[in-house]
Amino acid sequence: MVGATTEPRTAATPISGARIQLFASLVRDGNRAYWDAEFAREHWGGLLAPPALLMGWLIPPPWQPGGRPPAAALSLRVPLPGTTFINAANDVEYLQPIIEGDRLTAVEELVSVSPEKRTRLGIGHFVETLETYRRQDGAVVARSRNTLFRFTPGAPS
Repeated sequence: MVGATTEPRTAATPISGARIQLFASLVRDGNRAYWDAEFAREHWGGLLAPPALLMGWLIPPPWQPGGRPPAAALSLRVPLPGTTFINAANDVEYLQPIIEGDRLTAVEELVSVSPEKRTRLGIGHFVETLETYRRQDGAVVARSRNTLFRFTPGAPS
């Protein structure tokens, strides 16, 4: 499956100033780029989306009329043994500002699957994916490399 990609997933709604400000208020971040529309427009073209929200923009609502359940992440579709997983690493690269009004689309690619590893957590495999985010004009705005450790808990033998 290495090299496999998902179908593009597009956010249900454009990035909104209300969600930007709600997040900023929850983490008590007074960055003017999140709160001052005139300042943000002059510097970024609109209210700036906080970097920590990147993956959140594409999380589908838990329910919607006529909606279907979201597909499992690509890393969880790899046919491997293991009953549990943890996030082992995440590295995000931002290439363009993401601002209010942008609508993001993401495609996830399976980059690698490690041979079986024995760790203190148990025996399993590291599964690395790369998610590429584009805005509505097709420009790549961010890339997120993620590594999960999929394993069966227990003492390694």
